[in-house]
Amino acid sequence: MQHRNVNDVMTHEVVTARPDTPVKEVAALFHRNDITAIPVIDDQGRPLGLVSEADLIRKEAVLPDPEGRYPGRWLDGKDRARAEAETAGGLMTSPAVTARPGWSVPEAARAMDKHKVKRLPVVDEAGRLVGIVSRRDLLQVFLRHDAAIRDEINHDVLGQTLWLTPGFVEVTVHNGVVTLNGRLPRRSLIPIAERLCRAVDGVVAVHVTLDWAEDDTGPRVEHPRAYRAAS
Repeated sequence: MQHRNVNDVMTHEVVTARPDTPVKEVAALFHRNDITAIPVIDDQGRPLGLVSEADLIRKEAVLPDPEGRYPGRWLDGKDRARAEAETAGGLMTSPAVTARPGWSVPEAARAMDKHKVKRLPVVDEAGRLVGIVSRRDLLQVFLRHDAAIRDEINHDVLGQTLWLTPGFVEVTVHNGVVTLNGRLPRRSLIPIAERLCRAVDGVVAVHVTLDWAEDDTGPRVEHPRAYRAAS
């Protein structure tokens, strides 16, 4: 089974800033490149942090309005300093949460969910920036056609991994939802088949209505359905 990893879906040409890049230039980089965040890197190309539109909005939000009224939101010392920063280094969120090119798409998704971030700078073994991956990039797997998902399950999961004879299991896929119907030689293969199908890129859910010929998960008692089928 072949799975796309971070290297396959990330943006390789990354727009970056330096710690001394003025805030106004950061805003210009967003506008010129139609992006919403940029990594801030050091002299070795290692990400120090990330500046996003949210950071610029925070800076805008603490400014007084034309009538001279100040915002009611209270900021602690750290947030106040970031809001008043003049450069990317002062404005950025740090340290940067990073990913590696060889990570699987689920690994990157778990890192984003754990750290509540929308994108991850991608670094090599030396910690140098080699790309950036966003939520939108990771969602590309759900754009796979149903036919491609079905073919991979039939060939890679059922054929090459579980070594099942064609016809044992009927696979249908609709909007990424996989349904498995049929009979397996052993009951213990059912959770394995379900788990492998869930791991296929683009699968949204797996519904299993599988029978079995031999129950090898407990005491060796012949399954009544297998007996009726044999008779």
